Amino acid sequence: MSINKITLVFLFMSTLINAQQVAIAGGGSVTDWANLKKYQKSNAELIKTPDPNRVVFMGNSITEQWGNFDKAFFLNNPFVNRGIGGQTTPQMLIRFKPDVINLNPKSVVIMAGINDIAGNTGPISLENTAENIISMAEIAVANNIAVYICSTMPAINFPWSPGLEPGPKVVRLNSILKNYCAKKSIPYVDYYSVMSDSKGGLKVPEFTSPDDLVHPNLAGYKVMEKIILSSLDSFD
Repeated sequence: MSINKITLVFLFMSTLINAQQVAIAGGGSVTDWANLKKYQKSNAELIKTPDPNRVVFMGNSITEQWGNFDKAFFLNNPFVNRGIGGQTTPQMLIRFKPDVINLNPKSVVIMAGINDIAGNTGPISLENTAENIISMAEIAVANNIAVYICSTMPAINFPWSPGLEPGPKVVRLNSILKNYCAKKSIPYVDYYSVMSDSKGGLKVPEFTSPDDLVHPNLAGYKVMEKIILSSLDSFD
């Protein structure tokens, strides 16, 4: 092998090694950007045990941590948690079929958008974020799955990405989602109105801590549980 060929092979291998070390929001990798592997085994087991009342909760860390703060909410109900911390709507859209559709649920509860506003996987317009959520809803409807679109949660700042002033952006995104739900007769689950303060942030200390500002505490999740259970009962 010539020196030039050896150099090229070395550069190629170095590129592959470095690529594997690239940090991807949501715990993914260069070869699995949407982190499809996270729930792969669990999904395979659920597919073997159909449940006509199954409800899948699709989301980011707010959804994922829900199961940690109140495990009973998911254990005592036919609910499946498919939240992945840090994820944006493009990632969720990629994994929507394996993590939702293939589980053949009765309903899906979609809550997303805050990490898009934080720019976790790069710049994205509010319109594109809404379109990704709408696309998930349309895929579910096409598969005879009832859809519940949740408001994006309030946030006054992002500790991991400060200075983006997310408050007004969340309001705008929720307006787009709410209008779409009204037009398509899809339930809009409004967490925002109850959980936001006068400045557009998640209420401190009622529903989050001053060093977090984005993720609900147990009291916050308890409020969310009442709201989503009421919505599920109303449209059952």
